Amino acid sequence: MQICRLHYQRRANHIHTEPHALLQKTDGLGDSEPQAVTRRMAVNWPGLVSIGVFYMMILGTGIWASMKSKREEKKCTGNRSEVTMVGGRNLNIWVSICTLTGALFFVKPIRSKNYVTLMDPFQEKYGNAVAAVLFIPALIGDILWIACILGALGGTIGVVMDISSSLAVGISAAVAVLYTLMGGLYSVAYTDVVQLGLMLVGLWLCVPFILANPSSANITLAAVTKLHQEPWIGRLKPEEAGRWVDNLLLMAIGGICYQAFYQRVLSTATDAQAKITCYAAAVLCPILAIPSLVIGAAAASTNWNETSYGSPSPYEQGKAGMILPIALQHLCPFYISLIGMGALASSVMSSVDSALLSSASQLGRNIFKNIFYKGASEKLIIIVVKGSILLCGIMGAGLAMTTKSVHLFWIISADVFYSMMAPQVICIFYLSRRVNHYGACAGFVLALLLRALVGEPGIGLPDILPLPWDKMVDGHRYRLLPFRTAIMLATMATILVVSCFASWLSEKGLLRRISDAETDTHMTYMAPVQMDVEEKKTERTASLIRST
Repeated sequence: MQICRLHYQRRANHIHTEPHALLQKTDGLGDSEPQAVTRRMAVNWPGLVSIGVFYMMILGTGIWASMKSKREEKKCTGNRSEVTMVGGRNLNIWVSICTLTGALFFVKPIRSKNYVTLMDPFQEKYGNAVAAVLFIPALIGDILWIACILGALGGTIGVVMDISSSLAVGISAAVAVLYTLMGGLYSVAYTDVVQLGLMLVGLWLCVPFILANPSSANITLAAVTKLHQEPWIGRLKPEEAGRWVDNLLLMAIGGICYQAFYQRVLSTATDAQAKITCYAAAVLCPILAIPSLVIGAAAASTNWNETSYGSPSPYEQGKAGMILPIALQHLCPFYISLIGMGALASSVMSSVDSALLSSASQLGRNIFKNIFYKGASEKLIIIVVKGSILLCGIMGAGLAMTTKSVHLFWIISADVFYSMMAPQVICIFYLSRRVNHYGACAGFVLALLLRALVGEPGIGLPDILPLPWDKMVDGHRYRLLPFRTAIMLATMATILVVSCFASWLSEKGLLRRISDAETDTHMTYMAPVQMDVEEKKTERTASLIRST
């Protein structure tokens, strides 16, 4: 599918150039205006109403889940904030499967000590200061991901419904923020069930109608034969193999750094349920991807001049990244396309709420509670988490409204997690005895420096550092080396080597003694948080003692 997409983008711009130029011209949501024909439609009121109905369904589910969350809070014997962050660790396994839809090897390590967020083991091992620094790329990655998916949804709805993309972004963000604020993980999880169902049924329902459209040729024949357009299967040049390996590893390994994943596996009652969730998600994810793949292939096999879209085709107008909603609108019957658009909106909303809650949970627990105010009550922590949800939602929506470079957001977000955070996560879980805060800091600095020197022309970051196999195209370096993976491996090696060297210096008395934060008697952030009722009882007891 990635090969098809790259071939798609190149044809859309009539060029064969390096990816940075592609990002600037066809980064996924029609950043360039059509050069031949500009269409204006009347506002698609039936479509808007249908999207509104889908949003109300999701919001209603979120409100119901928030009521369930309140009931669980009353029954919870642990920390009330854990109900918001990890569902009180008793989320139904079927709900968990639907919401996680994989990092299976990290289930047992993070569940073994009843962690709540991904930052907990870092604070336990390195202390608050180092963990706070490592939290910065995690927060940036989450906010960029929120901006990416909100921008994708806003651009899609904006074009198809002929409304302002900023309005679509604002409404979508408001709905996601509202139900996440109300019910925390319960709202996120139960709305995911509805969203997953809508996505699965809605997109699969559209597939036969698109394939049966008289303007669409047989996709298997059009894959290798020029019919209405060029064959839709692209060709992978041997020299680009490194880049494809880099992207595949980025998507496969980069996911271990997302707090949203750990919230799901921590919310189940047992390790077995968490593992079953991962296995089931691994099966469901490809099934969910098949409709998009088929629709893309059908769109690339269509004579668009015979459809209501007309000529020139979406590819020639630089709208390759919007082919899914365009196909739903012009290759499906009207009411079927409305269901498909609802499914598309649901899938995006499912990602927004997860990213909002993951960022807010770490801000509330790991930053506010563990660093700024260790004596914070459960009620105050929940307030901070909700305030963080609102803040992250505003920041993500703001970024989505100010730029159309959605693909660029995705690249930067993925780069941050893969290059800078993946080595840290692997080391903290599987090489914990061999690493310390000196190595973690050295790895962080090296990853930041190397990624900055490699550059990212899409955001104006010059490509200063030459790498093997570089090819100059239009004054820019076309990176053939899998540089993201190289940075990741170099960072991991640096963490281990510097940690070993620091331990040796410590043994020789040349460096302050290295100890885990958990063995430091001055560090109390991992202690259980008291309930509000318990705090009041403690205060009463203390006052009685003082009075006597």
